[in-house]
Amino acid sequence: MGTPEFAVPSLQILVKNGFNIVAVITAPDKPKGRGQKLATSPVKDYAVAQDIPVLQPTNLKNPEFLEELRGYRANLQIVVAFRMLPEVVWDMPEIGTFNLHGSLLPQYRGAAPINWAIINGEKETGVTTFFLKHEIDTGNIIFQEKEPIEEDDTVGTLYVRLMEKGAQLVLKTVQAIQADDYPQLPQVESEEIKHAPKIFKETCQIDWSKPSGEIYNFIRGLSPYPAAWTTIAGKNFKIFGAKKTEFQTAGEHPGDFTTDNKTYLHIQSGGSPLAITHLQMEGKKRMDIESFLRGNTL
Repeated sequence: MGTPEFAVPSLQILVKNGFNIVAVITAPDKPKGRGQKLATSPVKDYAVAQDIPVLQPTNLKNPEFLEELRGYRANLQIVVAFRMLPEVVWDMPEIGTFNLHGSLLPQYRGAAPINWAIINGEKETGVTTFFLKHEIDTGNIIFQEKEPIEEDDTVGTLYVRLMEKGAQLVLKTVQAIQADDYPQLPQVESEEIKHAPKIFKETCQIDWSKPSGEIYNFIRGLSPYPAAWTTIAGKNFKIFGAKKTEFQTAGEHPGDFTTDNKTYLHIQSGGSPLAITHLQMEGKKRMDIESFLRGNTL
């Protein structure tokens, strides 16, 4: 069960290692782009190419879907970047259902673990496989693999590494389950557990009164998608990249900016200013700062 690109390597590695994938469950096709043509998910595209049956339920409690799912008689269900499952679905197979999560559980339970780990300035994250139960992301841990977060990582770069590392962990987990030799470690609850709630557009607005280091992590943690944004000279901009600068100030107040309209744009934070490296003005395409300033004056 999965939908985006993140789930494809996990499905791929199981197919290549000879496991019998009886069916794939993915999101319904959705209208996309200006022409509003129906777009299929990356998981569906791969499954169709491999002649694997594809189910695309809009309602996971629909009796017809449940009957069809039971008909496949799966021993095990695997979830990678899908949606919340009702108990009638995750409890169906004899072995159960396990999920691949993009963090070191119990840290960063929720919909956006990769984003929040970078936003919060973590130096390390990873991937976890665990069995599903009622409360989201709380089931018994099977395996974990750690992954360092580099100073210049964005969600885009870390996503790719965790996607590949996650696929290897899914294979390791299935092989261990097949051999009936796998741990089930309860998650330890504590007050220090950080969460990873879903990110909305309003979550992505930059608060320039914060220290430059926090803003730098915030921009990295939302790049390239959904992207941090701010208003400059009355227009909305997505900010995809920034770096520290030797300039002492870009203005008296957070959000003030200075530019030579040729090579740099510096915006004042609650501490030192940040140099914007990649941005996108509303209605325009993404550009590096020099390309943008060649055609636009601020």
